[in-house]
Amino acid sequence: MLDALISAFFVLMDPVRLGFLLAGVVIGIGVGILPGLGGLMGMALVMPFLFGMDPYAGIAMLIGISAAVPTSDTFPSVLMGIPGSSGSQATVMDGYPMAKRGEGARALGAAFSASLIGGLIGAVALSALIPFARPLVLMFGAPELLMLTILGLCTVGVLSGNRPLLGIIGAGLGLLLGMVGGAPAAPEYRWSYGVVYLFDGFSLVIVALGLFALPEIIDLLARGGTIARKGAALGGGWLEGVRDTLRNKWLVTRHSLIGVLVGAIPGLGSSIIDWLNYGYVVSRAKDKSQFGKGDVRGVIAPEAANNAKEGGVLMPTLLFGVPGSSAMALLLGALLIFGIQPGPALLRDNLELVFVIIWSLALANVFGTVICIFLAKPIAQLTFVPFQFLAPVVLAIVIMGAWQQTNHIGDLLTLAAFGLLGWVMKRVGMPRPPLLVGFILSALVERYLWMSYSIYDWEWLSRPLVLVIGALCVVLVFGGAVMKARLARTQAAQAQAGQGHG
Repeated sequence: MLDALISAFFVLMDPVRLGFLLAGVVIGIGVGILPGLGGLMGMALVMPFLFGMDPYAGIAMLIGISAAVPTSDTFPSVLMGIPGSSGSQATVMDGYPMAKRGEGARALGAAFSASLIGGLIGAVALSALIPFARPLVLMFGAPELLMLTILGLCTVGVLSGNRPLLGIIGAGLGLLLGMVGGAPAAPEYRWSYGVVYLFDGFSLVIVALGLFALPEIIDLLARGGTIARKGAALGGGWLEGVRDTLRNKWLVTRHSLIGVLVGAIPGLGSSIIDWLNYGYVVSRAKDKSQFGKGDVRGVIAPEAANNAKEGGVLMPTLLFGVPGSSAMALLLGALLIFGIQPGPALLRDNLELVFVIIWSLALANVFGTVICIFLAKPIAQLTFVPFQFLAPVVLAIVIMGAWQQTNHIGDLLTLAAFGLLGWVMKRVGMPRPPLLVGFILSALVERYLWMSYSIYDWEWLSRPLVLVIGALCVVLVFGGAVMKARLARTQAAQAQAGQGHG
């Protein structure tokens, strides 16, 4: 285990791989400052370029994107009062008031240093879990892997916000779309209607680009103007913000560990992590008078947890092949592109890659923090660039990424069709991540179901681990619904309190 950890470090230190990791961090920072986009779109944009790439370099780039977004999404939250992503909503509560009174740099300094520590704690927690989890995970057979895949599908209720039924419908649609083309366990083609282009099914890259990239580009163009309206000035106090974090080191540690634990619950982390930690730090504080008015602890707690959760969401993703978040569903898809089976097979056959991912997570947090601090002023100015200047570049990348799949006109038609589907889903409030999760897991569900039935008939349903994982599925669905209901009440109360302070 120690040998794999050390060799993985030297594998990642290859200049080319390190360069791709750094490129991923830069892309993640760029996406993070665009309010509402998040790491999912950034990962979707680079997916087309993974084909033929060195697996270590490609995976490192994806991890760089997912690790950098929770750091850079603090810029719009603090300077403009607009959440950069779902994980930085609570940062607005105290970060924006600090910026309005001229302490934007102090808030960002505290946020970035807390994010760095949280991200490193997440990476350490993930690496510490591997030696204990690996023997258990390697005991899993086809029936257990099938149930883990179903557990991944059960995350759609949590990924669906306040509309779990629409999320379930979306996941079902994703399963159906994933079954187009050749069957994994029989020599036949489904729903291809004699169209040769459909024999191989739909491309994951085109599905992701269509569902997530095109609708966001269209919406930003339709809105017009710059990415963000005029915000607060940076001001001074970078070192004071870092000192704030160091003075609250136990608070940072506590909320980082909470972030890891919550992130490890599939599908739950990114949707509730910030408000859960904000509510907890307020409830534990002796002096609550400044929360909502510019208390630096209200910035430190959610930011530490937001970065630490990346280590948590990788736990179910790497150990069991269950996507810990919608972005991790794309990481699973990338592993499949490289011919790597996620879950127990990954720990058995590619342990070195697991540690490359962990090292990438740690280094990406360091690179992301350093870049955000030293280039804060120009990065903040990017948010005032009119989007019509950026849109043609992003759109060209999307079209090229889709076209290079097979160089067939069907690639562009499929991209347009999924773009229209994604735009309609966004308009009607139907969550899109569940469809992506269902699409990615459909082939695994079919394969493991066929193997389980072929080997054990229906007796596989009575295996102990199958029953345990089945119970976890029930707990995840109903427990997630209860937690979302409580979170909605907490958010409403905090928003009302914030308006009262304002």
